Amino acid sequence: MINPLLIDTHCHLDVADFDADRGQVLQDARAAGVAAMVVPAIDAAGWAGLLALCAAQPDLYPALGLHPVYLERHQDADLQALERALAFDLNANLEQGASSISRPAAQACRPIAVGEIGLDYHDSALDRKRQRRLCAAQLAIARTADLPVLLHVRKAHDDMLRLLKDAGVRGGIAHAFNGSLEQARRYIDLGFKLGFGGMLTFERSSRLRRLARELPIEAMVLETDAPDLTVASHRFQRNSPAYLPEVLAALAQVREAPFDEIAMQTTANARAVLGLPQ
Repeated sequence: MINPLLIDTHCHLDVADFDADRGQVLQDARAAGVAAMVVPAIDAAGWAGLLALCAAQPDLYPALGLHPVYLERHQDADLQALERALAFDLNANLEQGASSISRPAAQACRPIAVGEIGLDYHDSALDRKRQRRLCAAQLAIARTADLPVLLHVRKAHDDMLRLLKDAGVRGGIAHAFNGSLEQARRYIDLGFKLGFGGMLTFERSSRLRRLARELPIEAMVLETDAPDLTVASHRFQRNSPAYLPEVLAALAQVREAPFDEIAMQTTANARAVLGLPQ
């Protein structure tokens, strides 16, 4: 469909929503020009399946982490398990099912980032203090492993930026960025790229579109967050990495820039921040 190859920097292809037709979804994405897909974890129980999936597909790249929205699933031992998983100490007992990861599988698909981690203040029922502790611990693990981080941040950008300033990680991606222009610039100064996805395809997303127009293109990457946050043409349907060209088209339209130029730049951005091969 398109000549420049695209990178979906955030899609949850390991979740049950894709169990019935995952192979077809991957085939459709590749046909749409998506050359690589980054698959972030949600909880420790899912790490084994996620790594096995990525080991079997050369264009899937895993990230391991503990998502802030699912606090009730996380145990303190998961942090030690994360350290061991990133260090490939697979003889150790990885918690909550991760012990089934085989050494060849892990070596074939070494995690490229720590994620999905972050802060979510949208749901007042989530313990903010515990979120901050969990996030800070994972940032420290990422720094030790010298890996970028994939951030989930909702209504918590100032606190997240404070944690990042103290953590000294090597950068990463602020997934589904929805902050202010000033906050965006602070992320960029810390070595982060900003992820833009399906919400950009909705004309009513005026604030997001303004950000996409005003931010430097060198700081932007594409994502779908499949199966969530789908594009306008598939509203109320399951999202797919195959729809990534629609996000690209929206970004090119907003910036009044050539389609291929935006494709090549965002792909280069993703490769640079995540250390993906050419």
